[in-house]
Amino acid sequence: MSRALARHPVPPFLKLRSTVCDDGYWMGRLDHKDWLAPNEVLKVFVNIRDTSLINSVFKKACSRRDYKPSEALYSLMIDRLACARRFSDVEELLSKARTEKLRFSDEFFYRLIKMYGNVAEHPQKAMDTLFAMPGYNCWPSTKTFNYVLHMLVCKRQYEVVHEVYSSAPRLGVTLDTCSFNILVKGLCQCGKFDEAISLLHEMPKQGCQPNATTYSTFMHFLCQRSQVDKAFELFERMRKQDIAADTVVYNILISGLCRDERVTEAFDLFKSMTSEGCCPNSGTYQVLLDGLISLGKLFEAKSLVCTMSTEGVRPSFQSYKLLIDGLCSDDCVGDAHLVLKQMVGQGFVPRMGTWTKLLTSMFKF
Repeated sequence: MSRALARHPVPPFLKLRSTVCDDGYWMGRLDHKDWLAPNEVLKVFVNIRDTSLINSVFKKACSRRDYKPSEALYSLMIDRLACARRFSDVEELLSKARTEKLRFSDEFFYRLIKMYGNVAEHPQKAMDTLFAMPGYNCWPSTKTFNYVLHMLVCKRQYEVVHEVYSSAPRLGVTLDTCSFNILVKGLCQCGKFDEAISLLHEMPKQGCQPNATTYSTFMHFLCQRSQVDKAFELFERMRKQDIAADTVVYNILISGLCRDERVTEAFDLFKSMTSEGCCPNSGTYQVLLDGLISLGKLFEAKSLVCTMSTEGVRPSFQSYKLLIDGLCSDDCVGDAHLVLKQMVGQGFVPRMGTWTKLLTSMFKF
């Protein structure tokens, strides 16, 4: 099963799968003259092995006067056809549904749109499906709408993101903070920072308020461009709005400071973070450690490695290697040996270069 479809729990009707492998047997079940129960039809389609037969078997089922196809059956058929990458057959099924004026739920369309976006790699079809939903007397939820927005941003199809965003009123979609966060991410990715910032003023007009994710997206954009001070201006703005900074926000700012070789300020922010009850994660420690090593603050780095060990956080292999190399270069062989023991204790296997560096330092005198 594809990665996109496997995220969903297995539908209950898949428990109907049988050990009988003959497709002819299952197709023959539709010729039964007695009343055909909906679960019996589902069982047929669960057990058909050759997916190329699904549409013809479906037509046979629909020809019976005592059976009307359900959303559950359409979902089952589309999932199976998508897994087999028979997208033209999916289109044929949907065409029949439109002709029959069938009504489907938002969840049905959400799965269909994900199939187009993730499995078929056809974002235009996903977008067209979103726009077509009212034609089935179904109005998209904010979740479904946001999925399409997010998919387009992830695929960097920025030219159509605004088209989808602008369609919210006619689709009856109420935008939420997540909707705007997706837009902010897209605008920042394509370098339109001023337009992204303007959304901070638009959000309250739409009944939404920015959150930590909104601000962390801006800060990430600024720190990547060495505009750390501007990122801190947004940090202060966020705090004035009583928006609690999360670990992601702190990690972005700490990383930005370390990249600018402002490690002392990064440590001050780290202390502020913990004092305000925001727990650092492995990324926080790793950024600080790399910053200390790059500036040659090796004893501070060694101390941080000990703290990380106490907190149950494992430094990276590269950090251990660079720290040992630095300590050896400063003739601190004893400290380097202690770090090496910690490295091995964490499950890393030092490479020949690390051993050579350590042994050379031990016997250089």
